[in-house]
Amino acid sequence: MGRLVSSISAAAIAALSTLLSPGLVFAQNDQPFDELRFGVSASIQSGGTREDGLFTTATVFFDPFGANEAQGLKDKILHPRIHAGAIISTSGETDQIFAGFTWTVDVTDRLFIDLGFGGALNNGTLHDSDDGPSVGCHALFHESLAVGYKITEAWRLMATVDHSSNANLCHDNDGLSYAGLAVGRKF
Repeated sequence: MGRLVSSISAAAIAALSTLLSPGLVFAQNDQPFDELRFGVSASIQSGGTREDGLFTTATVFFDPFGANEAQGLKDKILHPRIHAGAIISTSGETDQIFAGFTWTVDVTDRLFIDLGFGGALNNGTLHDSDDGPSVGCHALFHESLAVGYKITEAWRLMATVDHSSNANLCHDNDGLSYAGLAVGRKF
């Protein structure tokens, strides 16, 4: 279990270090990514499945399908962004890395909604947890929702909800659910 935590943490740090290198972040044209988001969240589960402490989140978004240029709902559905990220516990609870697709719908010029779907890997307790969720398996489905406000064209603030579970494909399925706030930098 300890090795999995170390591997997940090392992979997340390596990915973020690469993404935050000056040559990538400050390039003005041909960015390899569309947006970076960082946030903090907490478990929203109740009873014995609740996790303690705060969780830091980091997500990078890519736009290889032209989501930013998509017009109309049908076009936006056919042109999602790709995301990859991590949810890291600050108190020894479950860590996750995740990836998938995100669809963004502008409600107004400034207000938007993001819906994400993909997969996640975690280091949580599989079965019979006495403190916290029993996730059943280390590979889970991952869904996310964000309601955001564009402060400027580059900066955005979001209320977020993340949920990961195995859809009852593994024995035990308490899932992992978090709500929080995130700041995004769009390039």
